[in-house]
Amino acid sequence: MNCKIEIVPRLLHFKQPAGTSRGVYTTRKVWYVHFTSPEFPGRVGVGECAPLPKLSCDDLPDYGKRLADVCRWVEEQGGKLDGEALRDYPSILFGLETAIRHFFEGTWALWNTAFSRGEAGIPINGLIWMGDFDKMLVQIEAKMKEGFRCIKLKIGAINFEEELALLRHIRAHFSAGEVELRVDANGAFSPVDAMEKLKRLSELDIHSIEQPIRAGQWEEMARLTSESPLPIALDEELIGCNTLEGKQRLLSAIRPQYIILKPSLHGGFTGGEEWIAEAEKRNIGWWVTSALESNIGLNAIAQWCATLNNPLPQGLGTGMLFTDNVDMPLEIRKDCLWFCK
Repeated sequence: MNCKIEIVPRLLHFKQPAGTSRGVYTTRKVWYVHFTSPEFPGRVGVGECAPLPKLSCDDLPDYGKRLADVCRWVEEQGGKLDGEALRDYPSILFGLETAIRHFFEGTWALWNTAFSRGEAGIPINGLIWMGDFDKMLVQIEAKMKEGFRCIKLKIGAINFEEELALLRHIRAHFSAGEVELRVDANGAFSPVDAMEKLKRLSELDIHSIEQPIRAGQWEEMARLTSESPLPIALDEELIGCNTLEGKQRLLSAIRPQYIILKPSLHGGFTGGEEWIAEAEKRNIGWWVTSALESNIGLNAIAQWCATLNNPLPQGLGTGMLFTDNVDMPLEIRKDCLWFCK
């Protein structure tokens, strides 16, 4: 098929500074890809390529040039994607998968599911951003009033005792049966004190902890997953592990209780499905999370997630982050994300 891919860079602005383990984000650079063909006049497929600075394996100094080269190559292939050739460029693969699917479906409802038909919402967690004690407490109380049944706190930014106090505050009002608590350490614990902290967290009926120690310490992480009273979910650990053999080695060596899948970071839809298949062979649980994409990427992730029939709360509550986001028929009602057809 004769096709053309136009690249449209955008700088998005956060409504509030977003505190993460890699610092505070106030802006977010993304590259939209517009897929067109003279064979289908007036039709455009849009995808989002959004590597995370200092985190994505394809966060490269010449990212814009690499993206342009890939787009020209896809044009030469008549719009066909070679997932194998793009394994090392997960954000580019995700953006192009989205754009091509959007082009051929002709609608933001990228798959035919109860979610895309507006018949069912996807349960999501309420995300509490890093900040000082008072700011995090305000966020927590707001999420509880909104009716979230799963709350995720990013920890590791303030004193651990204060973080425990925030978690105790939630537990004083809601039991584990009423509100599920997840925490994300983003690798903030050291191997020396991680087990003690995991034990203390487990006393508060925490569902799981993401990435307690930094990625790359397979032996230490395997020890924690085998001995921790608190289930461990891998996130950053998966980044850059792009081959099937690499995924098999990592999951077999560490044996986490869960993995968290972010298409922009972990191989697009095809790479995500590969992770899921290998995880399920080993009885490892999983859920899907967005990675600070605009609504273009968030919608694509949610549409894909709805095909997977995972009942756990997903990490898809990031659609209201930007002042200059793209309009999309997505809406959060209570603790579910809905597609308003």
